[in-house]
Amino acid sequence: MLLHHRFVEIAKRYGQKIAVRDYSTDKTLTYRQTLIASLMLAQVCRKFARGNIGLMVPTSLGCILAKLAILMSGRVPVMINYSTGAEQNARYAQRKCAFHTIITSKALLTKIDCAHVPGMVYLEDIMAGISWFDKLRAASIALLPVSLIKLFIKGGDENDNVVLLFTSGSELEPKTVPLTHKNISTNILDGGERFHFTDQDILLATLPYFHVFGMTVSLWLPLFYGSTIVCLANPLEYKKICEVARKEKTTVMVGTPSFYWGYLRKSEEGDFASLRVSVCGADKCPDGLREGFFTKHGVTLLEGYGATECSPIISVNSIEENRPGSVGKPLRSIEVRIENYETGEECAPGQDGRILVKGGSVMKGYFNDFEQTSLRMRNGWYDTGDMGNIDADGYLWHVGRLKRFVKIGGEMISMVRIENALEKLLPEDMECCVVEVPDAIKGAKIVAVITAPIEEKAITKQLATQLSPIAIPKIFLVREKMPKTGNGKVDFQALTEIAREELAR
Repeated sequence: MLLHHRFVEIAKRYGQKIAVRDYSTDKTLTYRQTLIASLMLAQVCRKFARGNIGLMVPTSLGCILAKLAILMSGRVPVMINYSTGAEQNARYAQRKCAFHTIITSKALLTKIDCAHVPGMVYLEDIMAGISWFDKLRAASIALLPVSLIKLFIKGGDENDNVVLLFTSGSELEPKTVPLTHKNISTNILDGGERFHFTDQDILLATLPYFHVFGMTVSLWLPLFYGSTIVCLANPLEYKKICEVARKEKTTVMVGTPSFYWGYLRKSEEGDFASLRVSVCGADKCPDGLREGFFTKHGVTLLEGYGATECSPIISVNSIEENRPGSVGKPLRSIEVRIENYETGEECAPGQDGRILVKGGSVMKGYFNDFEQTSLRMRNGWYDTGDMGNIDADGYLWHVGRLKRFVKIGGEMISMVRIENALEKLLPEDMECCVVEVPDAIKGAKIVAVITAPIEEKAITKQLATQLSPIAIPKIFLVREKMPKTGNGKVDFQALTEIAREELAR
């Protein structure tokens, strides 16, 4: 199923229904208007070189239209992270994916203080250059039956790429992930089934579209079902987002723990009364956050697990089947294998091992990167690089990245488990993260980074009742803010470097 063709079908079916309400630009378009606008932009995109086109636009109506237009014109969008090092990321994407043109916005570059990169074209200029004839032509095409409209836009195969994305780069240099129409539509169908998604849903879109979680769930999922997208470009506008959720009576919301903490602190009772589904992903959902949301709003945060390479949802809890602390049961089209990280044998229920995934939503391989593909793809199985287990009832438990395990004195220590124990002892609004730094004697030592001072001796004494002595952090570093990636996850690579530099001084 081609996603831009599916959009045409939905737009014709729900013509006068609101497709997108953009609070950042104060613009609202119906499905018919969205179809016309995307057809207009597609004509512009046909003037650019064939192949890939960069897209660096915030979560907005403009980004949605540009994405549809790029696909309609027969090009593939390369989503560029503008939240950290936008100029560097744009140049990296051009070099890695061999393209020149980047569609972006003057307003965005001004706001983030990013220099012009050769190849950048601006939505403001594109829209100003569209003539009345262009508008009339697009409106005329939009009046045609679905089968004829499809003749005016690019066709293709479900195994064609629909997007190129970059991994978060929280641990290493970002890898390029090509996802196909089949990958994402499989994930959408499975996710829609799990949450009984319908055309009556109103989805609150705050996650960036350069991140797969935001792109699949906050863009393609609602367009696939004929729902309404209510979008805001900045997920850090916590108070405004709470007010919009109340005003628009949104029914579905997705986010990361970092953002949900902000919504919890800034919200008023009743702001999320209309929510029927609220999914927390991309990082572990703390017990305090889950309990806080339920106490204040009666909303159950449903934890899920995914990866860019899997489009992204691998497993997720649902209202009917929810086991807090787990990341839910795998989606219908996903197979999960837990493999012993040393022997390669399949683990018994409850036994920790490497998480391997297979299914229609799993990528073919990394873009132009045979080495990384061969390391992570084996006989159709994708090695997530994560550790976890599946319990006797089929719930998946994520216990951390394999790279977030450290071997000390012959014992494998999970830094995630240390964080889980530590966060229960800290004030609700304090963040913590555990990193590994070199040690001349033991090879490695564990350092806890926290966002405010604590009584270290008292905390260490309490940790001793939950963790083995070798797993208790011996050093606590205080840092006002944790470095984060664009989707709100802790940037482990940056934090590790900060810890090493501070200890070296």
